Parts: sequence; C-alpha cells; structure tokens
Amino acid sequence: MLEDIKAIAFDIDGTLYPQVSLYYKIIPYVIKHLNFYRYYSATRRKMHRTAPLPDFYEYQARIYAENAHCSVADARKMLKEIAYDGLKPLFRDKIKPYKYTTEAFKTLKEKGFKLALLSDFPPSQKGDVWGLSNYCDLVLGSEELGALKPSKYPFGVLSMMLEVEPSQILYVGNSIKYDIRGAKNAGMKTAMICTKFRSFISTRVREADFSFSNYRQFLDIVLK
Repeated sequence: MLEDIKAIAFDIDGTLYPQVSLYYKIIPYVIKHLNFYRYYSATRRKMHRTAPLPDFYEYQARIYAENAHCSVADARKMLKEIAYDGLKPLFRDKIKPYKYTTEAFKTLKEKGFKLALLSDFPPSQKGDVWGLSNYCDLVLGSEELGALKPSKYPFGVLSMMLEVEPSQILYVGNSIKYDIRGAKNAGMKTAMICTKFRSFISTRVREADFSFSNYRQFLDIVLK
C-alpha cells in the first residue's frame, strides 16, 4: 500500500502536538475574547464550506463582519490581533510537539522522502514549528491558498508544488472530516494519529489507510 509513497505531508494542529494541550492553555485567552470567538466559530464553519477564493482573508473578514454586526475594517483588525497574532506567544512558550516527532521527521528525510506541512492555520503562527519546518520541502497554509480543508484545492496545490502525484503522497492528520476525507478525495493515501483514549479502546479509523498512536509506531509502519 505504501510502496509508491514519495512524499509525506502533515497537518499541524492536533497532529504534531496534542490538541488537548492547546485547549487547556487557551481557555483563559478564549474567555478574555469570548465574544470574538463566538462569531469567529460561526465564520470558520462557513469558510470550511466555501469554494477557493482569490482573497480568503478579505472574504473571512466580510463574513465575520456580517456575523458580529461590525465594520469590515474592525473585523480585519480583530481577526489579525486575536485569531492570528495573539496566539503566537502561546505556541512559542507553552505548546510542545508530540514525543518522537523530530526523530520521525529526521529519519524520513534521511530515507529520501519529500516532507511538507499543510495546515488550515498559518504555519508561521508556530514559528519554525518546533524546528520541524527545517526538514520540510514545502510549508503551506490553506488560508493563503484560498480554501480550507476538506476542499480538494489545497491538497491539489500541495501535490503540484511538491511535483509528486497525489497517489504518491501520504497525508497525516487528526481529523476524519477535514484531513482524512479531504486528502482521500484528492487521491492521496492517509494516516490518522489517534488520541490515547481511541488507542486504548482499539478503535480503528476505517476511513484512513492506517492509524497510529505515536511517531515511532508511524515510522515502523511507513518504513517496514
């Protein structure tokens, strides 16, 4: 199944670090900006269903402005300051990647795989992504491409920019709805990282080509 894989691409949030650690750390921040996040959540739900856009950020600001009954200029300002720039210190100082993640990236690179990141939020929000971007041939944010997952569009751009056929790309994520289905619909192989609870109860992710609980296990599966 994986014999023809030439490139491996990863989601970031919840895939390279435990999403629960973000939720735990972000609670005071969300409470501080609770009114913003109420409208932002509704905005993002709509953006996930939107076709590729020539200016994602402008359209997002307009949708937020409609939801929050504010000016588009105020929406742009709040989105930048709260949803994007405001979270940067959190990732820099408090969020850590999964154990063995760096080891996995280094080993895969040494084995000759092309590596990439494709996230629905700007990868730059996480700096150098804990050093992992140094191993990557390509780092993309789907917002900058114009469409959020599960749209096939960002996956198609990923394939084109890597110069690797979709069928030869393994995409790794933590969401069935956005990562696994989106990549599958684009013709890629998929792998899903499971929570400790899912792994404990041995619930297989049927829609992914395989699932794993840590990055050493992931290496074993990919390199066997």
